[in-house]
Amino acid sequence: MSNEINYSERIPNNVDLASDRRLQRALESWQPRFANWWAEMGPVGFQDKEIYLRTAVDVGQQGWAHFSHVKLPDYRWGIFLSQPQADRRITFGELKGQPAWQEVPGEFRTDLRRLIVVQGDTEPASVEQQRYLGHTAPSLYDLRNLFQINVEEGRHLWAMVYLLHAHFGRDGRDEADALLERHSGDPDHPRILGAFNEKTSDWLSFLFFTYFTDRDGKYQLGALKESAFDPLSRTCDFMLKEEAHHMFVGASGISRVIQRTCDVMNQYNTDDVRPYGVVDLPTLQKYINFHFSVSLDLFGSETSTNAANYYSAGLKGRFSEDSYDDDHVLAGHQETISEIIDGVWELKERPAITVVNQQLRRSYIDDCAKGLRRWNRVLDNNGIGTQLTLPHEGFHRQVGLHKEHYVTPNGEIISDVMWNELVPDFLPTEADREFVVSLMQPVYEPGLMASWIAPPTSGINTQPVEYEYVRL
Repeated sequence: MSNEINYSERIPNNVDLASDRRLQRALESWQPRFANWWAEMGPVGFQDKEIYLRTAVDVGQQGWAHFSHVKLPDYRWGIFLSQPQADRRITFGELKGQPAWQEVPGEFRTDLRRLIVVQGDTEPASVEQQRYLGHTAPSLYDLRNLFQINVEEGRHLWAMVYLLHAHFGRDGRDEADALLERHSGDPDHPRILGAFNEKTSDWLSFLFFTYFTDRDGKYQLGALKESAFDPLSRTCDFMLKEEAHHMFVGASGISRVIQRTCDVMNQYNTDDVRPYGVVDLPTLQKYINFHFSVSLDLFGSETSTNAANYYSAGLKGRFSEDSYDDDHVLAGHQETISEIIDGVWELKERPAITVVNQQLRRSYIDDCAKGLRRWNRVLDNNGIGTQLTLPHEGFHRQVGLHKEHYVTPNGEIISDVMWNELVPDFLPTEADREFVVSLMQPVYEPGLMASWIAPPTSGINTQPVEYEYVRL
């Protein structure tokens, strides 16, 4: 199979779709449903504008992306898998060492379909959450980045729909249709995971979402990339290439917000920067607390029979599975985790196979902390003594071992009464959110920025910051 993606096809792909006429017809019948969903639930108000978008044209390491101005409905979504690895073997679980599967074994059919559906459901959900953000973009540069993320989430939906159609028969086709029938925040047909039913009403929330929640996506895709089911592994490998841009938007965007806050703090020699139209550091900390804790829930419970079964079967591994110094089977191994027992933290030994969710979460937390260090360097470089922190992993949890407990950002276990008194100091209040929304005034002149965010250090694809990234 060639690296090159065939753009002459109605559905661009590098999986030789033309050789399977039945599958091709099925996906071509799904295509107009996707187009209708994009028109009804995708970005509002910009469908006829030309956006400077990156499109995949090659899955190899060199030169795989092409940049040009494209109208959103004309973006070439398609089905792209990374190159197959010769004689690939299963690297973990009870079937470790056996050949990877090209088709789904019957006994794992239901579990694999569920994993693919849950991943697939998150992709259109984030597009729906972000559909109105174009109206309040802080710059054309940022507006373009929003739309780049949106079209790539649309392509990630295509990636999961291809697997459902190609490998799961009628059940898969029904699930693919249902991915367009659920909608973020819909009271009757909500998205599967809670974080994807939250509103993204402002750009600060969007930047934290792309940093924290898309980073969860990185770790979920990385775990699925280890899968014994080879088409899923190769699909996730390619998706991870695009996911990196989403996290860059969040990491660099928050750095720019902090830089602007520092500029105003130093210019006016004050911590009270709200009157000058920028976000104060306590509010930034509360947004970090919220988005980090909500994203931690996406990993599931710390101890999980389902996760153990997925691991044993070879369906879903750990992020960078080969980096773990163990037997990759985990039978008989123990792992230490923190639990609240009788109101105090205690270290408990648990079978390692039951805490693979927690191992994935730990990798994620370590990765999130790197961004905090970069953001704190911005504060240091501007002579600001405050430091931003990640809250304790037990803080504000709705899923897992800590959900029945009240834990402060520094890990103190408190009563519900004290929690209710202190929570306005920990999480964004309605007044905080209203203030942030009040800053969201659109700036559409090339090169100019909204009051609350600094310019990026460089433009996109060697273009200058003042380039017309969106032709309005």
